[in-house]
Amino acid sequence: RSAEAGVERIVYLGGLGEGGSKHLRSRHDTASALGSTGLDLTYLRAAVVIGAGSESFRTIYWLVKRLPAMVTPRWTGTRTQPIAVDDVVECLCRSLELEGSSEIQIAGPEVTTYGGMMDGVARAMGKRPPIRVGVPLLTPKLSALWLGLVTPVDVGVARPLVEGLSTETVVTEPGGMELLGVEPSSLETAMKKAADEMKRLG
Repeated sequence: RSAEAGVERIVYLGGLGEGGSKHLRSRHDTASALGSTGLDLTYLRAAVVIGAGSESFRTIYWLVKRLPAMVTPRWTGTRTQPIAVDDVVECLCRSLELEGSSEIQIAGPEVTTYGGMMDGVARAMGKRPPIRVGVPLLTPKLSALWLGLVTPVDVGVARPLVEGLSTETVVTEPGGMELLGVEPSSLETAMKKAADEMKRLG
C-alpha cells in the first residue's frame, strides 16, 4: 500500500543493542516488517537521544534535579553512546539522499554509562553530581515504580525504558556518521543545550 501511495523510501529510527528487552526487540521487529515491504529502507539505530523531548533524557534530568543522593540499580553502570537530538534530525534528513536499503548505526563521539549521564546532566545544570549508592537487586518493576514516584515520567512509559537499560547500546559498526556526513556534537554540548531547554520549559 505504501508503494501504491507513492512512497519511495522509508526512514526508520530504531535503537542500538541486541536482544534484551521487549522494547528493543520490538524496534528490530518493526524494522524487519518495514524491510519486507519491498521499498528502500534506511534503518537508523541510535542509543539515548539527548534532547528535552526524549523520555530517557527527561528521566535522568528529573532524577538529578530532585535528588542530591539516590539509590541506584545495576543499570546505571550499563554503557551507552548518546547522540544529540539535532544530530539525529540531521541524520534523518540526509538519509533521504541515500540509495538502496541500509542499516546505519549513529551516535555521538563519547561512550559513557547511565550513571555517567547523570553526572553530566548535573554539571550541565550547574549542580554537584548526585551521590549514588548501588543496589544490584532492584528489579525493573521496582525501578519503574521508583522513577514514577520521583520523576514526571509515567510508570507505563518508564517500565519498558528501564527494561532496556540493562543492554549496552554502543556502536559496533562505526562509520555511520561519516557516511551521512554529520559531525556529531560532544556529549557536554548536547547535555548543556538539552538541560537549558528543560529549564525553559519548567
